[in-house]
Order: sequence, then structure tokens, then C-alpha cells
Amino acid sequence: MLALGLVAALVASVLFNAGIALQGIEARAAPAKLALRWSLLLRLLRRPRWVLGWLLGIIGIGPQLVALAEAPFVLVQPALAVGLLLLLVVGARTFHEPVGKPEAAGVLAIIGGIALIAWGAPGRTEAQRSVAAAIAVVGAMCVVAVLPFAVKRTRFDSGMLAIIASGCGFGASNVATKLMADGASVGRYGVAAAWAVVAVGIGVVATLMAMTAFQRRRATTVVPVSTAIQTFLPIVVEPFFLREQWSDATFGGVPIVAGLLISLVGTVLVSRTTAVGKLAAGPKPGKRRRRS
Repeated sequence: MLALGLVAALVASVLFNAGIALQGIEARAAPAKLALRWSLLLRLLRRPRWVLGWLLGIIGIGPQLVALAEAPFVLVQPALAVGLLLLLVVGARTFHEPVGKPEAAGVLAIIGGIALIAWGAPGRTEAQRSVAAAIAVVGAMCVVAVLPFAVKRTRFDSGMLAIIASGCGFGASNVATKLMADGASVGRYGVAAAWAVVAVGIGVVATLMAMTAFQRRRATTVVPVSTAIQTFLPIVVEPFFLREQWSDATFGGVPIVAGLLISLVGTVLVSRTTAVGKLAAGPKPGKRRRRS
């Protein structure tokens, strides 16, 4: 069942990353004045390519739920970064970008890190600490996700803040999805429905922040920072809302920690490559070729 969960996480990752690439292309072409405005999403909803990317993300929730039901949270989260490898391959072929040693090292680090985590992870034996703890963790991440609204048009309103906010928002959505899956697995469908509403709501906010970030900063900055935050921050805060049974973890969990660090490095290396950045951002609006 662990293998099924891992495969499902990989499928979800491919769908999520392909979707954000399509969305980033359209967001880059939207007027900058729409940043942090809901009208930006309304405009993008009229773009077929953006809608396709959004639908891929929605479809990806299905295999993500399967992954969370069959594999430990600590394995599912880093596995969601594997889809970056698809973006690297497609971007390299599309833009004829060479895949050098840093990119190759990043690929090996992601694959090796995930393999280490899968080898050392305990069975799916997490238990929620309390409802209050779960609400506190998700709530704290949501606060960061909406922070750009509070500082809009001040000196703190920046592209980097939008990137961090998007990462925290998607991270909060991942945690809420985990809590939704746990609720459904024990027949607490009312609780599961409540967490589903939270996951969707903060996911919409995170999407707006991500689209704003693509407008304000280079994709080679947006993709690695946002991906690293949304993938690994939920793992960092996991002990605050879940109890993990480590009695059957290989070597006391050392492979898990090593795998997380290695996959984090790999995620950053791959997501900051030019090929991935170009694929996620698309052509910059207003950029014209110089006349010879």
C-alpha cells in the first residue's frame, strides 16, 4: 500500500506542476495593475490555457487523497515535488536549454531523497494531536498567505512577499487536505467537509498570490521558493498537529531526515533552472524582438 501511495503522489505532482506551468504563462501576460486583485483571477478564468491548468490542479487532488490515505504524510509531501522533473524535461526540449551538472544533480537528489524517505518511513500511523492544534497550524499558515492584502500599497508590498504567501497558502491547503483525508477515513464526514472548504478557500487565495508573484518576479525565483515552502513547510510543522509513530522507522528516522534534506536541495536546484523558469513563466508581456 505504501507503493500505491507513492505512485499516487507522483501522479498528483505531475498534474499540479503541469497545471501551474500553464497558469503561470497566462498570469505573466496579464496586466500588472491587476496584481492582488480578484479581477486578475476573473480575467484568467476567461483564458482556456489557464482554465486547463486549473482543471489539472483540481484533478490532482484525487490522487493526492489516495496518496495521503495509503502513505505517510512525510513521504507524500516531498513526492509532490517530483513533477518538477517533467517541467525540466519539457522546458529543456521546448527551449533547447542544456541540462548541465547542477540540473542533473538536482534530479538525482530528488529521486534519491524520495527513495531514502520511502525506505526509512514508518507505516501510515499518524494520529492527530487535537482539533485545536490542527486549526492553529493551518490558521498560522493562512495568516501568512493573506498578509499581502494587509500591506497592499505599502513598502512591504513586494513580489517576494507574494511568493512566500503563495507557498504558505498552498502548504496550508496541503495540510487541510491531509486532515480532510483523515476525517473521511474514520467516517467523520462533517469534519472532512469542513477541511475541504478550508483547503479550497485558501487554495484560491494562494493561486491569486502565485499569479501575482509571476507578474512581479522572475519565474526562476517564484518556482523554487514557492515550491520549497509549500512542499517542506508542512513537514516542518507536522509534529505540531500529528503524532508520528517512529517505533518501526528505519534507524530511528535518520534516513527520513537525510532524504528530506537531499530532496529539498534537489527541488531548489531543479526549480531554479532556466528551462523550468521559461516553461512556467512563458514570454514576458511587452517584450519585442529588436530590429536588425
